[in-house]
Amino acid sequence: MPDISLVWDVDNSRGDWQLVGPVLLTGNDLASAALISLFSDRIANPDDVIPDGTDDPRGWWGDLGEDQPIGSRLWLLSRAKQTQETLNNAVDYSREALQWFIDDGVVARIDVFAQWVRTSFLGLQAIFYNQDGTTAAALSYAWAWNQIA
Repeated sequence: MPDISLVWDVDNSRGDWQLVGPVLLTGNDLASAALISLFSDRIANPDDVIPDGTDDPRGWWGDLGEDQPIGSRLWLLSRAKQTQETLNNAVDYSREALQWFIDDGVVARIDVFAQWVRTSFLGLQAIFYNQDGTTAAALSYAWAWNQIA
């Protein structure tokens, strides 16, 4: 039985469930898991600079004591400038968040690319490959970073 699908609500910048008639949409398990992995706030590393100037490392309390926290550190880029370093960090944070797909044998490989789509708008693409080398999914997120200055 497939899981309930998580879909991105562009207008409200959040993931949500979607109804198909009177029932929740199911399927799209890989895309739903990628959304959770990329857009849930992972706890910051001790040496990360918190962008809002507080000492709040975010993250989920259920990750305490876990080797592999859920989510990504993409939230650290919320006030980042439009530089190559920001693109590099977006790729690194995304790879870190998606590594569990490889570790758990869900896919064999993931390629992650980031680019500036236009001023203050970062695009991210993640391509997931099956064990036989075929593409399992190619997911693009060009709307997620529109607040970067």
